[in-house]
Amino acid sequence: MFENISLAFQGIWGHKMRSFLTMLGIIIGIASIITIVSTIKGTNDQIKESLIGAGTNAVTVQLYQENYTYDMTYQGPPAGVLPITEETRQALADLDNVRSASLYCFRRIDSYNGTVCYKNTAYSGELYGVDQYYFQTNGYRLSYGRDFLPEDYASFHKVALLDAGAASLLFGSTDPRGETLEISGEPFTVIGVVDRAKSSDFAIETYRDYTMYADTSGGKIFIPLADWPLVFRFDEPQCAVLKAASTDDMTRIGQQAEDLLTKTQITDTSGNFAYKSDDLMKQAADIQKLSNATNNQLLWIAGISLLVGGIGVMNIMLVTVTERTREIGLKKAIGARKRRILWQFLTEAAALTSIGGILGVAAGVGLSRFIASAMGTPTAVSYPAIAVAVLFSMLIGVIFGMIPAVKASNLNPIDALRRE
Repeated sequence: MFENISLAFQGIWGHKMRSFLTMLGIIIGIASIITIVSTIKGTNDQIKESLIGAGTNAVTVQLYQENYTYDMTYQGPPAGVLPITEETRQALADLDNVRSASLYCFRRIDSYNGTVCYKNTAYSGELYGVDQYYFQTNGYRLSYGRDFLPEDYASFHKVALLDAGAASLLFGSTDPRGETLEISGEPFTVIGVVDRAKSSDFAIETYRDYTMYADTSGGKIFIPLADWPLVFRFDEPQCAVLKAASTDDMTRIGQQAEDLLTKTQITDTSGNFAYKSDDLMKQAADIQKLSNATNNQLLWIAGISLLVGGIGVMNIMLVTVTERTREIGLKKAIGARKRRILWQFLTEAAALTSIGGILGVAAGVGLSRFIASAMGTPTAVSYPAIAVAVLFSMLIGVIFGMIPAVKASNLNPIDALRRE
């Protein structure tokens, strides 16, 4: 085996230009495939990261009636659905690959109900009642002021946090800390401003990006979940949000949370209630499928160049057999078996295409990085694709080198020795 490899490299090095031109088809084909696969992977990773929310890996589980989200803003608390207890929240947090779990309540506030006011000005936006795990689970950070403290929940302190949108809408450039909001007639003191961390790898560059990803609402106001019954005068079922260890875990975790909450919290099935998660991974996959159809066509086109390269390898190996006919005859005359001759030429063809495959991978990685830098398109090197490309190029050598190798092994030693 090692002797065959040594002879193969001697043959390739002995005809450097001819070998390089033979490998050129393999190099171009492999480089094209690596470039396309890297671009596909980079685009899909960006779609997944951007849609899911800047890498927070947060899975939201909400109450549904039939196929629609149950909106407590206008429908009130549903009969037959229990509020989620701390024990159930802990059970959600204990699911495999869950980093944290949080409970919250939610209302859409507009100028018609005027639930939130500041100095006789009605606020339009969103109001959240959150537990002490909410900001960590959703990737929020404190911009300034202070966070909710355990005693705020234990003593029902009427305090509020704003996001940047709500702070700008209500207070402009003024520091809102210490100001008082009226929420359903109850005074809440603003204690700080929070902001949701964004991924530094994704930038909103077009208006379409803005409308898809930017928060165009009037902002968010957060109060302790313990104060929610003080504002709305009754307990109600909460929503849940879970932080997954990775984006790949999100769909499975969402399904497990759905099952757990539906089984433990719904006591009356006649209302067609069920907890469902927002399967953002499926949404990302649906978007990725739209681009993959075109990308697959490009892969097939790149594959044609590999076929052409394989034919070039077969052609040059047939020439090599013709050139080395006397050598083959001499080896067979001194006792070399057909299998030995066959493996010698197969090894040379495989070595030729393997070198071409390695050079093609290097060219493909470099080309994908150049395109990413020049055109601003995302790219991500796929190491499994690199391994498959090298193995596939070796396989091409074996397949297209088979005919020349069989021809060499079947030469009659007497005729081969007589060949001029």
